[in-house]
Amino acid sequence: MSIDDMSTLERIHSAAKAEFTEKGYRSASLRSIVKAAGVTTGALYGYYVGKQELFSALVDEEYEYMLSEYKKALNAFEELPAERKPEQMGHAGRECMRKMLEYSYGHRDALFLILQRSEGTKYAGMVDEMVELEVDGMHKYYEVLRQLGNTVPDIDERLEHILVPGMMNAYFEMIIHDMPHDDALKYLEELNDFYTAGWLKLVGAEHLPVLTG
Repeated sequence: MSIDDMSTLERIHSAAKAEFTEKGYRSASLRSIVKAAGVTTGALYGYYVGKQELFSALVDEEYEYMLSEYKKALNAFEELPAERKPEQMGHAGRECMRKMLEYSYGHRDALFLILQRSEGTKYAGMVDEMVELEVDGMHKYYEVLRQLGNTVPDIDERLEHILVPGMMNAYFEMIIHDMPHDDALKYLEELNDFYTAGWLKLVGAEHLPVLTG
């Protein structure tokens, strides 16, 4: 599609994506966006009240999807009978991360903006939000294991907040660096195996945190 064939809104979005990708949210200029789009400032303000709303239009759907899918997987796991949770642990984690990875490859530009260019917006906290969800889910799972009669060692929360962000950021590296799809699927399985082995060492051979396996 040539720029002449694009609607005003499409031209604004295209120019905004390029500007935000190059400069990040904080340094991006609405003046540069309207100039690149070949529209007036008034035309842009006819759609958006400002830079923040324009950035949201490019990334909000993807942000909401990633968080909602993660929460959905955690909630589905929590609703299982306690005695079924240990056997379902690894499956729940792998399926969730694989589903989000497949989605990411259809929405790579928006997720790149969220992960690398969103400082100054609520979207910059997406990974941190997922980390907190994971840590909370881990703590709930430890309690389930104890209720089932298992001995679970106390894990220092400072260590959890080192390991879990490392895991999350490792998953998203393949989006940031635009890794080929088939390589990313292999990388995802290897990451799951790597982090599973580490958690097994910490909490015991029969126990896994909620979405790392």
